[in-house]
Amino acid sequence: MSPRFADLVAIGRFVRPQGRKGELCLEPLSDHPDRFASLRRAFVPGPAGGSREVEVTGCWHHKGRVVVKLSGVDSIDQAEAFRGLDLRIEESELPSLPEGCYYHHQLRGLTVTAPDGSTIGQVSELLEIAGASTVLVVRGTGGETLIPLAEPFIRAVDLVAGRLVAERPELVDADREEPRGRAC
Repeated sequence: MSPRFADLVAIGRFVRPQGRKGELCLEPLSDHPDRFASLRRAFVPGPAGGSREVEVTGCWHHKGRVVVKLSGVDSIDQAEAFRGLDLRIEESELPSLPEGCYYHHQLRGLTVTAPDGSTIGQVSELLEIAGASTVLVVRGTGGETLIPLAEPFIRAVDLVAGRLVAERPELVDADREEPRGRAC
């Protein structure tokens, strides 16, 4: 049985066919570009929120992107069906990180509190904004709060306890102490 697609970690998004033999141009969404050289299996969306496993028979870097060859995808028309789809892997396939570091997707669902202990809400999503810090979308009883995933907003991240301590953006003083933990 294939895992739910939503439970997988995106490592890239197919942009377009590349070449005439079914190769696909992939925009990497990973800070580990070397991961693609050893990639042999991954997942694309399947029916009813599920996933479909695909066999990766080749990967190489080309002009800042990655070209991927999938087994059974042998023409431009077949490759076109993948345009705009995410390529994902299971979380267990991610490299381990040093102590105090975390992956962005691990922040979803964390309870966000202010340094005084008051609850702000829960991280519902992360917005990747070109040329700017990633922004946490925190939803709570007070509505939606946008918190940059950057110094000096984030004070602590405790994945085991499911908690993130953050300053409300309107209360930040740029000269305050460094946060504990960082995205890697």
